[in-house]
Amino acid sequence: MEALVASSLPSVRIREPHPGSLFFRPRSVNLLPPLRRTAGSKLRAAVSSPASSGVSAEPAAPVETDAPGDAAGEKFDWYSQWYPVMPVCDLDKRRPHAKKVMGLDVVVWWDRNEEAWKVFDDTCPHRLAPLSEGRIDQWGRLQCVYHGWCFGGSGDCKFIPQAPPDGPPVHTFKKACVAAYPSTVQHDIVWFWPNSDPQYKDIIMKKKPPYIPELDDPSYSKLMGNREIAYGYEVLIENLMDPAHVPYAHYGIMRTQQPKNRVKADREGGRPVEMSIKKFDIDGFLAKQEWGSSKFMPPCIFYAYSERPSDPGNGTAMSDGSKMTQESSAPAATRRMALIFICIPVSPGNSRLIWTFPRNFGVWIDQVVPRWIFHVGQNLILDSDLYLLHVEERKIMEVGISNWQKACFVPTKSDALVVGFRKWLNKYAGGQVDWRGKFSGALPATPPREQLMDRYWSHVVNCHSCNVAYKGLNALEVALQVLSVASLGVVAVAKQNVLSAIARTTLVVMAVAFFGASKWLAHFIYKNFRYHDYDHAFR
Repeated sequence: MEALVASSLPSVRIREPHPGSLFFRPRSVNLLPPLRRTAGSKLRAAVSSPASSGVSAEPAAPVETDAPGDAAGEKFDWYSQWYPVMPVCDLDKRRPHAKKVMGLDVVVWWDRNEEAWKVFDDTCPHRLAPLSEGRIDQWGRLQCVYHGWCFGGSGDCKFIPQAPPDGPPVHTFKKACVAAYPSTVQHDIVWFWPNSDPQYKDIIMKKKPPYIPELDDPSYSKLMGNREIAYGYEVLIENLMDPAHVPYAHYGIMRTQQPKNRVKADREGGRPVEMSIKKFDIDGFLAKQEWGSSKFMPPCIFYAYSERPSDPGNGTAMSDGSKMTQESSAPAATRRMALIFICIPVSPGNSRLIWTFPRNFGVWIDQVVPRWIFHVGQNLILDSDLYLLHVEERKIMEVGISNWQKACFVPTKSDALVVGFRKWLNKYAGGQVDWRGKFSGALPATPPREQLMDRYWSHVVNCHSCNVAYKGLNALEVALQVLSVASLGVVAVAKQNVLSAIARTTLVVMAVAFFGASKWLAHFIYKNFRYHDYDHAFR
């Protein structure tokens, strides 16, 4: 997955991405060393050099199946963390939004009385109807449209239409309130704390969501995207940590840079990648590789950032195959970019991805090119390995999560981040997401391929930019069809002596052109906003 078209230019077919992207393969990208255990349960990198083929002489050391939380009593609490819900740019202040995070059904809505985004339990206390199907009334209250109960920004019930005005104030009873979760906005994303207990009301004063400097710097671009993913959180994160799959799973979508004087053993040109883990604890881990560093910031963020602004003497590869050189408009020493993936556990077999690729060069492009243009290419990358990861997750579940290391053969250093993530899960977080008994553990049935990879319901309806573009392009398609019929209609009803032969021919040609354009546009809409299959066998 996706390095997701870490594009700085709006190209659907990606060429040699920049070093801020997991797509980018620097000249001597190296693989994470095998992970070894030492006394004191510390993680260190093996110092043995890989063979010339890039494969270590010994298979990577397996992930120890430590008892969860065995490190000096440390245990990761899945419910004492801030979780991202959605980017603000994709939320409509005029209506409530239904979302699921950590198995919790929540409703996100804009409280104009407090000028803040609120996150509630998506359940009306009256008859358990979803509040996300409601509305925000003229007084700025969240109204359940089943019986009209209204709620304020603290979850307190403001009005029960069925209660007599001269009777007991039943709307003030505690049971009439909605569970309100602590929420905040950071980096233009709505975050919430998945515990509505009053003791956490002011949790933001004690603990804040993870901080990413690039997203707080006004000199960086900040375009965001989001997508519902039909496989789980664990598979999503480890796939993003795995650059070795890019030339194969995404072949034909983008071209990776190849080192000089290297004999290619296959068409795709995969090669060793060297990285090393520098820090590993309950707060995640830091990995180092030649072009920069990456961090896993549990539970949700995988963050890769460049430390070297460009490739000396050759420039930095861009998404369209061009390069930023020393002669570019911005000084090479000032160019920085990052690749930020925010992976949200939704339910077993389902996750949500928020992505953003901030950079401090070419920022003007984001102000000119519509956001949906970038999303076309990024969705293509997501789709190109979606099905195989969906199936892979089910195979992992068949062998059992605790048997992951036994079932998966990971002999090269390219899997080191994945191994490190599985180790972190085992050591600190119970081996998997803690759903607190809300699910049986079984994954959802696999739907037909077209439904599994459907872009409309997984992205377009949740993306303001793509939704507007989808409606606009559909309207244009209808307009072209109307113009085609109208052109033929004029020819049909006009008398022979009214229109010259040239005029008639021109109208017929226009009618055909309009019709052809409408058919092309219909195909474009379906392919980019509905469904685009990716057949690896014929790439």
